[in-house]
Amino acid sequence: MTQNRYQAAIAAFDQANAEDPNTEMADGKEYPKELLYAQRMSEMQERYAPGASEALKLAVRAQHIQRWKIPRGDYSMDKPGYMLWRTTLYKFHAGTAGNLMKEAGYDDNMIARVKNIVSKKELKTDPETQMMEDVVDLVFLEHYMAGFAAQHPEYDEAKWIQIIHKTWQKMSPNAHEFVLAIKIKLPETLVPLILKAVQK
Repeated sequence: MTQNRYQAAIAAFDQANAEDPNTEMADGKEYPKELLYAQRMSEMQERYAPGASEALKLAVRAQHIQRWKIPRGDYSMDKPGYMLWRTTLYKFHAGTAGNLMKEAGYDDNMIARVKNIVSKKELKTDPETQMMEDVVDLVFLEHYMAGFAAQHPEYDEAKWIQIIHKTWQKMSPNAHEFVLAIKIKLPETLVPLILKAVQK
C-alpha cells in the first residue's frame, strides 16, 4: 500500500462526505450524516476484516459517497423506482470514488477494482464484494436498525422478522458467526426479534 496515495484518497472521500447538509448525532457530537456513515463503515471493516486489501478499504469508505445528491424522492415510490434509484446510486458512488482516486494518483486497474466493489458487481462470486456487503449489513444492525425501527412504529413483529431475515440472507456465513459471537452491539430491544429471524 502506498500510504500517501491511500491517505490522500481517504481524505478526499471524507472531504466529499463532509459536504453533506444532513447531520446526525453520535456520542454527543453532530456529524455530517454520510461522513459518520463512512467512518462507521471503516471502523466495522477493521473489526470484521482487519486484513482487508487496499481496494476493499477504499471501497468501504466510499460506499455511500455523497449519497444525498441522488434522493430517493426523485424516483417513483414503487419497486421499479427503488431498483432504478439503487442502480443509479451504485454508478454515481463508483464514478465519484474513481475520480477522487485518480486525483490521488491511483492507476486505472486499482480504480476499476474499487469501482467494481462499490457497484456491488458479482456480489455472490467476488469475495471482496461480499465482504463489503457484510460490512454494510453489520453497520446497519449495530448503528441504524434501532433508528429505522423508531421511524416505523407501524411494523409488527412479523414484518420485522421479514426485514431482519432479508438482511441476514445477504450476509456470508463469516458475518453470521461474527454477529452470533456478539462482536457487534445489537440494539437490546431488537435482540429477541433478531434471534427469531436468524433461526428461520
